[in-house]
Amino acid sequence: MRIATFNILHGRSTVDDVVDVDRLAAAVKGLDSDVLGLQEVDRDQPRSQGADLTAVAAEAMGAVDSQFVAALHGTPGGTWMAATGQEQPGSATYGIALLSRFPVVSWRVVRLPALRTRVPLWFRGARRPALVGDEPRVAVAAVLDGPYGQFTVANTHLSFVPGWNSVQLRRLVRALTGTREPLVVVGDLNMEPRQAARVSGLRALGSAATFPAGQPVRQLDHVLARGGLRATGPATAPELPLSDHRALVVPCGPV
Repeated sequence: MRIATFNILHGRSTVDDVVDVDRLAAAVKGLDSDVLGLQEVDRDQPRSQGADLTAVAAEAMGAVDSQFVAALHGTPGGTWMAATGQEQPGSATYGIALLSRFPVVSWRVVRLPALRTRVPLWFRGARRPALVGDEPRVAVAAVLDGPYGQFTVANTHLSFVPGWNSVQLRRLVRALTGTREPLVVVGDLNMEPRQAARVSGLRALGSAATFPAGQPVRQLDHVLARGGLRATGPATAPELPLSDHRALVVPCGPV
């Protein structure tokens, strides 16, 4: 069983600045993952030709179940509002998606604490901190009927604001208390491996640098677990023809 996470940068290549759905489909197909968490996913956005990127990816990987969950409604980086889950079909949204080749027994959406004010952050090379805000953050979890029995996978994309992403990760793990184990949490957590393990209380199933894509020096993308699941081989972080992140792929099996 192969579990993967990939921040797709709404399908855009940093080389030609183009969103090409065929290129996205080929990249997802090449991952050959059984369970896939995607972050920075567009639906009905003009910048991605109005495509449903979750549907593109689901067809490419042969998913039998998938769910897109909007974090915001409107234009990322422009005018938007926090998504509620009640958005009308055809409206421009942006968020995360979870896709599976295994049947889904149940779905759950967890909306994470929002940073409601701008905070000062230092950026490399800057002479003074900049005041920045953040987007709404959300997680989607599914109980899957997998080859070794039922288990839970949750996918999320956490804040880039140090400390606040820890608050969100703790909230997510608490929200999943009592769910069917093994529990797997995947996603772009915007934190290094040691912090991700310490904050979540979960163990890493794989280790590989994922950011920036061309010459990765940091691991921001993770596959974490609790319960009777282990890595059956080394994690890989293939460079794909889109995004500023590499995907993280982990082969897994029962303990």
